[in-house]
Amino acid sequence: MLSCHPTIDILTDYSSGSLSLAHALGVSVHLDQCPKCREQVKRLNMVGAELFASQTDTVSQDHMAQLKSNVMAAINQADVTEAKHQERDVFSHIPASLRRWIPKGFNALNWMYLTPSFKLATLSNEAGGPQIALSRIKAGARLPSHTHTGNEVTIVLKGAFSDEDGLYREGDFISRDHNHKHQPRVTKDEECICLIILDSPIEFTGWMTRLLNPIMRHFHPNNALNGA
Repeated sequence: MLSCHPTIDILTDYSSGSLSLAHALGVSVHLDQCPKCREQVKRLNMVGAELFASQTDTVSQDHMAQLKSNVMAAINQADVTEAKHQERDVFSHIPASLRRWIPKGFNALNWMYLTPSFKLATLSNEAGGPQIALSRIKAGARLPSHTHTGNEVTIVLKGAFSDEDGLYREGDFISRDHNHKHQPRVTKDEECICLIILDSPIEFTGWMTRLLNPIMRHFHPNNALNGA
């Protein structure tokens, strides 16, 4: 059973279509694996549809057209997710929402080693936006201790890891802010692959791993804002 989910505020923003594309992708990937949150989004969509119906006489036509578009898009997304979440094939650890980003499987991606046990593959680096990437860590390995310079969303795709706050398994949605410092460790049974959405680069805090920080800044789309 999943233990970490998006907050009701995040799900509400997702339902209304007001999340950024990167963060909406993260929520969609979680929804592919979480019946509880799929049901919650369906309820939010119904509420949105009722509000749309009740406010047609009090708001502008342009606003109502946008609201209707957002609600219908969310409903369609929920329906597609519900139809696809039971698919099982060679990409069983790649949720339906991610498959167009990873059409040939994890191994075909361009992985960059940061340590002997930790590598990263960038999926999207749109200038000025969040970085969308995959992290891949060997079984039993510990990720170097680090802090966050901005918000980070992590969705576990394969395996499991733990940190000072708990254990996270496939499908869990973990949100961190700039106040958080941790040192994740992968369970010993298998490697761990996660989708990560970084508003700003992470900062390694170890005396040796700090040498990686310029690399993390260089490959983040906000590198100009971070002085890289």
